[in-house]
Amino acid sequence: MITRDGTEYLIPNENMITEQVINWSYSNTNVRRKVPIGVSYSCDIDLARALVLEACVETKRIMSDPEPKCHLVGFGDNSVDLEARFWICDPHNGVVNVKSDFLLKVWHKFRDNNIEIPYPQRDLNLRGGSPIEVRMTAPAPVSAPVPVPKPKRARRRRPPKKRADTQDKPNN
Repeated sequence: MITRDGTEYLIPNENMITEQVINWSYSNTNVRRKVPIGVSYSCDIDLARALVLEACVETKRIMSDPEPKCHLVGFGDNSVDLEARFWICDPHNGVVNVKSDFLLKVWHKFRDNNIEIPYPQRDLNLRGGSPIEVRMTAPAPVSAPVPVPKPKRARRRRPPKKRADTQDKPNN
């Protein structure tokens, strides 16, 4: 079975119902990669999408035909969820490394254009009758770690050597 991503699935007879196997032998070497990217709700989404596409064009192993796409795929808890979709023609040279090169370019473009990649944040709503006092204090200073001495290695004791004059003499 071949998916729209160009990934071939082999389904062995014994595992037909419970498992699938990805065929990494590639009868057709064109493979589509999907890379999720989250951006802040406060950023310019159109600019973020354009920067993702620029990163696709600048990444050496990403094919220009079919052309890369960047879709807005959801509104997550912490980010606006984008997905870059692009094709490579040489998966035998690795798929993680091309993703890494692409994401590094995205990182630099986002940083240079003030596009924030968010991290999880939570709002805390307290309900109750009485107000709560909140005090902000400076964090405690970080002290240098105390070096831990290495345990001494136990020396092996060798049995005492017999003197040459006492060897193999019968006792009196």
